[in-house]
Amino acid sequence: MYLSSLTLTDFRSYESAEVAFEPGVTTLVGLNGQGKTNLVEAVGYLANQTSHRVAKDLPLIRADCSQAMLAARIRWLDRELSLELEINARGANRARVAGAPRRPREALGVLRTVLFAPEDLALVKGDPSARRKFCDELLVARTPRLAGVLTELDRVVRQRSALLRSAAGARRRGATVEMLSESLTVWNEQLATVGSELAAARLRLLADLRQPVAQAYESVAPGAGPAGLNYQASWWSEPGSPPADEQVTRAALLAAMADREREEMDRGITLVGPQRDDLQLTLGTLPAKGYASHGESWSIALALRLASFELLGSGLDSGGDPVLILDDVFAELDQTRRRRLAQLVLPAEQVLVTAAVPADVPVELRGRTMTVSRDSVSRIS
Repeated sequence: MYLSSLTLTDFRSYESAEVAFEPGVTTLVGLNGQGKTNLVEAVGYLANQTSHRVAKDLPLIRADCSQAMLAARIRWLDRELSLELEINARGANRARVAGAPRRPREALGVLRTVLFAPEDLALVKGDPSARRKFCDELLVARTPRLAGVLTELDRVVRQRSALLRSAAGARRRGATVEMLSESLTVWNEQLATVGSELAAARLRLLADLRQPVAQAYESVAPGAGPAGLNYQASWWSEPGSPPADEQVTRAALLAAMADREREEMDRGITLVGPQRDDLQLTLGTLPAKGYASHGESWSIALALRLASFELLGSGLDSGGDPVLILDDVFAELDQTRRRRLAQLVLPAEQVLVTAAVPADVPVELRGRTMTVSRDSVSRIS
């Protein structure tokens, strides 16, 4: 799979832009603030319908505009597909695939990307939400229908939490909450159903990721590992990680909600469910967060992305490698890690690299080069 063209209208700082790409390595060079990261952010958004930089869509629309348009042409096996996304400041976003209108969710999977950026350091050092987002984006990239599961989970948690807030207010006023408890039982069932599907999918994903992550870390930082992954569930009371079995996880979720119902009512918040789980990254026998050095943290984050690249390209229906994006990462790596990363990514079908100066990019990856200046793009080699 590779991206052959990208067209932007009122996206971020771009009033309009048209860029043609080819297989192999393309390097986008430009000083900070010139718009190169905006280009690769658009590619990532076309694939995942999320940004690696912001949580909401509104900042993606150029100032004083009501919508942004992104369009791409993608070569996949022996086909060429067009993909268009319309991001609206008000109202729902829209999508078109091969010229036909689609719900945005139905456009997931048309383009697959793996993007490594400076923000990925939060995968190791940041809050659990960054690691959950990593897992869930990879899940959706592999199985697009799970986007609906994530949307449903968000809806159920919001409704259940609103009910818990009502219960908390009633308890403070000295009122009885029997009727609220009956309603809570209904939402508990829904949370257990959708939550068990997501949790089991995450656990299966981690089982598939462990070996590729360990191998990628060893390739980037030989002898410094091993790197490992563990799933920390807010609803599992037994030693170790829960099994990837929906019936088991559903029963455990219901039991945990029953056990913490009074605490949830007192606090007015949902304390149980996959929306509160975490992915623990380890280096040797120690958790990476708090123990890994800066260089080790970068290597673990890089290993997660390289393992994701391997998983997305290995399925029978994958259509080949996803597009690999390296957004200003070489400036953060020492010379040894730069060379090792370059050797690992060079065989990929398409690699998009951004850098402030050409010297930041290893010689092996200095292929086609485009310069980005004041939101205009021109090819220089």
